[in-house]
Amino acid sequence: MMSLETLLQKMWVDYCELNPAAKRIYDLFVAEGETVINDHIALRTFNHPRLGIESLARQFKKYGYVEKGDYTFVEKKLYAKHYEHPNEDMPKIFISELELEKVSPFIRETVNKLVDQLPDSVIESETFAMAGRPWKMTYALYSELAKESEYASWVAAYGFRPNHFTININKLKKFSDIHVLNDFVKSKGIVLNSSGGEVKGTKADYLEQSSTMASEIPVKFDDGTHNIPGCYYEFAKRYPLENGKLYQGFVAKSADKIFESTNKQK
Repeated sequence: MMSLETLLQKMWVDYCELNPAAKRIYDLFVAEGETVINDHIALRTFNHPRLGIESLARQFKKYGYVEKGDYTFVEKKLYAKHYEHPNEDMPKIFISELELEKVSPFIRETVNKLVDQLPDSVIESETFAMAGRPWKMTYALYSELAKESEYASWVAAYGFRPNHFTININKLKKFSDIHVLNDFVKSKGIVLNSSGGEVKGTKADYLEQSSTMASEIPVKFDDGTHNIPGCYYEFAKRYPLENGKLYQGFVAKSADKIFESTNKQK
């Protein structure tokens, strides 16, 4: 089994290849003398019997990750869990799934057909979290899925890979205030997700978050190459609980808006 550090590095490289804007942002902070630490990595899937959160969590559990919290997103028909490693320097893993029993028969049938093309060997691979798209996919089908669920269309188009990485604001020196960080990012011409406000959450929630809007990138489909939203970069500032320890969970109403970072920009 490869080391956890190797897996996380491979996931970062895959993420940056899909999302060059993230590497640019990372480099901007490094150029400012910052050490960029990752707060969490987010993954997406479907709650199909062969998939679901557990199919992605399994590999991380082998490295010692433990389930800590779960979250429900009624409007988007999503359920999620987050996992933490005993070594607090390791990023948290946030895994969400589309609840297929709550979507239209069209999406359910489409997902079933896609998953039928997925070999067990891919699911069981130690690099399943960055396996990419393992099925045939057309842009026409992607577009139809997107009309009902942006989330479903994203997973159908990209498969299994990091949806976003997250800069840990608490570890930054010059940008320890999320508003200062947001202004810096925007000054470089980068568009932030403004759904529900640029900053999601408050100090009272023990977590403030912001994120970029995913850049559109060329994706090869069976019916041609088309530009669609890829991945985004998130920024998280955590606050101490009454016991003095930083809050390590997530806030559902904030995460609900963060999901929209992969929406197509109008």
